[in-house]
Amino acid sequence: MKIEMPNDKTIEGLTNIFKILGDNTRVRILYCLANQERNVSDICECLNMTKSAVSHQLRVLRDSKLVKNRRNGKEIYYSLDDDHVSSIFKCALEHVNE
Repeated sequence: MKIEMPNDKTIEGLTNIFKILGDNTRVRILYCLANQERNVSDICECLNMTKSAVSHQLRVLRDSKLVKNRRNGKEIYYSLDDDHVSSIFKCALEHVNE
């Protein structure tokens, strides 16, 4: 039985998400953000990493629409972009922990 495959743009988008999720640091950042938004300093403390290293990875996650940010005065807070990202992350975590 032949199934209809998604178009190339959709396949490329899926591939990109899995590439982004294939990095330990980015997954650790997502884990840190899974239950609440945090600023860069909080994320650095959580991961024991420098601000520049965390900021670089946050940029990759933001460009991939996996995290979003909001400004509150001088502070920028990050959170998972939407319920889809949260669901993907939680399902993968449940699968690994089975």
